[in-house]
Amino acid sequence: MHNAKESSPAAMNRTVVERKSDHELVVKRTFDAPAHIVFEAWSKPELFKLWWVPKSVGMTLVSCDMDIRTGGMYRLVFSHPDFDQPMTFFGTYKEVTPHKRIVWSNEESGQGAVTTVTFEENAGKTLVIFHERYPTTEALDEALAGSAEGLPEQFAQLDELLADRS
Repeated sequence: MHNAKESSPAAMNRTVVERKSDHELVVKRTFDAPAHIVFEAWSKPELFKLWWVPKSVGMTLVSCDMDIRTGGMYRLVFSHPDFDQPMTFFGTYKEVTPHKRIVWSNEESGQGAVTTVTFEENAGKTLVIFHERYPTTEALDEALAGSAEGLPEQFAQLDELLADRS
């Protein structure tokens, strides 16, 4: 029997992380919830804060401002006990199609990715495809060694949140 609260490797195996090219990363996972519920978890700051940061890294999302609409901005501020200063990530929503697609830019450095997340519902389940396109091979390599490592855990945390909401 599947336990949604479990963070075992078996529970995380359903998240597929794949380097598609020198500049592209694609992560896929199917969630047992309809697209509108999954989309809410990505677009409502109070829900996003509950799953976005991998628990194992010890970071805290201290501020989460998200104006989820085409042309809207976001600003996420993270703290960690090992860092003197908080880290800020920000950008612009390039495209928002409710329950279907969110595209945003990461503008805190010249090496930021453009991220596209799509939500494909089928029989009450939703396939989420998280696609990042980096400006350089080095930027993708850095992401794969850092933030992208947390994606399976993040998606497992989202799965747990959705299990409580569905």
